[in-house]
Amino acid sequence: MDTNTLRIEKEISRGCPKGSFSGPGMWNLQYNTLLKLKYMDKTKVVVFADDLIIATRGGSLKPVENYVNVELCNINEWMKNNKARFNDKKFKVMLVSRRKRKQNKNITVYLNNKKLTQVTQIKYLGIIMATNLDFMKTYHKQQRGAKN
Repeated sequence: MDTNTLRIEKEISRGCPKGSFSGPGMWNLQYNTLLKLKYMDKTKVVVFADDLIIATRGGSLKPVENYVNVELCNINEWMKNNKARFNDKKFKVMLVSRRKRKQNKNITVYLNNKKLTQVTQIKYLGIIMATNLDFMKTYHKQQRGAKN
């Protein structure tokens, strides 16, 4: 742990159980170093509790794909250095665009040498985000699905 005037190191041999009182505090201490990584100007990292979003922008698909893969390589290195493990199955990739023209909308992104699943909508903190940024259609689809 680093503060302005003090650095304390302690070997940790196991994580905190889900729902523990100390878990969120320990997670914040560790996550802080992830947030301080040097990211590209085109990347924004947003964290709330133990949920992380990496948003990268670019003019076309290939550069965005490259930017995201570079950022995830850095995060993977951080994971190794901090002995952190994330649940790969929870990582999802979503391409967000308002472009109407026909183009390949598949994006290939890897974390820890595993290809991440691409989805057309993601639920983050209770908000459903869709690839076309049309929140109302997505909301109504969810409501109809909940009634069935």
